[in-house]
Amino acid sequence: MKYCLKYFAAAAMLLNPLVAHSADLTVKAPPVPVAAAVYNWTGLYVGVNGGWAWGRQDPLNLIGDRFDRASFDINGGMVGGTFGAQIQQGYVVLGFETDLDWANVTGSRFTVPAILGVAQPFTLNVNTKIEALGTARARAGVAVNNWLIYATGGAAFVKETASATTIAGTPCGTLGVLPSCADSHWRPGLAVGGGLEWGFASNWTAKVEYLYVATVGTGVSTDHLDVVRGGINYKFGGL
Repeated sequence: MKYCLKYFAAAAMLLNPLVAHSADLTVKAPPVPVAAAVYNWTGLYVGVNGGWAWGRQDPLNLIGDRFDRASFDINGGMVGGTFGAQIQQGYVVLGFETDLDWANVTGSRFTVPAILGVAQPFTLNVNTKIEALGTARARAGVAVNNWLIYATGGAAFVKETASATTIAGTPCGTLGVLPSCADSHWRPGLAVGGGLEWGFASNWTAKVEYLYVATVGTGVSTDHLDVVRGGINYKFGGL
């Protein structure tokens, strides 16, 4: 009996390394891959924006509606705030965006106003300025994960001001000839354009966009702006 137990013990010692080695050779299942997060564009957002604008404006139309058209070159900067909302379905993102910018888009020129092609008996130094720009636009875009390419269009509201001083001839304030040399109006218009937006964090995006803005009632060929601006938005919601 003692001899049998010795044989069993010896056999167990010999088999133990083989069993351990066999266990090491067992093929382990590969880890389950973790699905990459897909950026979600749905939600409300607020942000800031700023940029540069240039174009043409008719300040004489503000001072008096009887003068022939006169186009002034204007350019300058703007900065303001943005609010929007959008929803994503697959690759398609639809939304609405509104913004209001303080602007300092200015121009000046010496001019002799005309009425029906007849030059008037005064020369003016005219300064023109766009003080504010607001838009309310629809947006439609295509999302590729955290990149969004979009087109946009809607209404625009432009605060235009003009002031002039007489440098020769009839002075400003002359009744029946030049009763006023300054005025300011909010004018409605249209805005169309497009842009590119990048989601650099789950709740933050950065964008660059172009807008063409034309005021209604003053002729889109005369009063218009080309706007290029960038912005940063914070989105309520995330991945």
